Amino acid sequence: MKSLFDTVSRECSKMVTHSYSTSFSIATKLLAPSIRQDIYNIYGFVRFADEIVDTFHDYDKGILFKKFQVDMYDAVEHKISLNPILNSFQETVHKYNIDAHLYESFMDSMEKDLHKSNYLTQEEYKAYIYGSADVVGLMCLKVFVKGDLKMYENLKEDAMRLGSAFQKVNFLRDLKADCEDLERSYFPEADLNRLDENTKASIISEIDADFEAGLRGISMLPVEAKLGVYTAYIYYSKLLQKLKNTPSLEIKNRRIRVPNYQKASLLAKSYISCRFNLV
Repeated sequence: MKSLFDTVSRECSKMVTHSYSTSFSIATKLLAPSIRQDIYNIYGFVRFADEIVDTFHDYDKGILFKKFQVDMYDAVEHKISLNPILNSFQETVHKYNIDAHLYESFMDSMEKDLHKSNYLTQEEYKAYIYGSADVVGLMCLKVFVKGDLKMYENLKEDAMRLGSAFQKVNFLRDLKADCEDLERSYFPEADLNRLDENTKASIISEIDADFEAGLRGISMLPVEAKLGVYTAYIYYSKLLQKLKNTPSLEIKNRRIRVPNYQKASLLAKSYISCRFNLV
């Protein structure tokens, strides 16, 4: 039965989310049940594409990526895929009429990671951020507003800025792995092999501005989405604060993280803020 296969596909996307990201999994659990599964479906798709380009070093990543891309188009066109992650993703694409431009832009940025290692201009950097982060925020926003086009347009810019902030925090946090393991440098006009305090401060100032815009958008989200998205915002804000307080040399030499006990405290803070309309 197709319905059983669809159920299995959704469970696969949910399992991918829980397995790959504790923080995102916690935030997604705080979304209303009516939209939670669709965010799992989007996350499963973007995570698998990212895994191909970042971790499958013993295989021909170009071939694997191209096959995943072809299968994605087939899934959307035919409304079914034997790849359960793509099967659940296409379900969400059709349910919320997600623009093809969004997931195509995401795949374009992921493909760049197969052969491009440095982003030397602001134009290249912004284009990569748009495809790797902004459009993911927009796909999620389609779900959060449940197809309300007016609300989507009103929140679009803020959702993109929040996606950018999350991605830039990830870049700064993962500096060591990106530079040493993947030989990548995303921030333009900065020699991250010799990251100094001035460069770090400039990057953080950029992220702070994105977070300010993102928070404005969170305050206007429907109640079904607000707690989950605000929790993710609080977590990344805490991570950014730790990066601010960490010397640049230390950021270069180790991965900064938020301990699990602090995540529990942040969750409680998020709940209280949303419960009493403080967001």
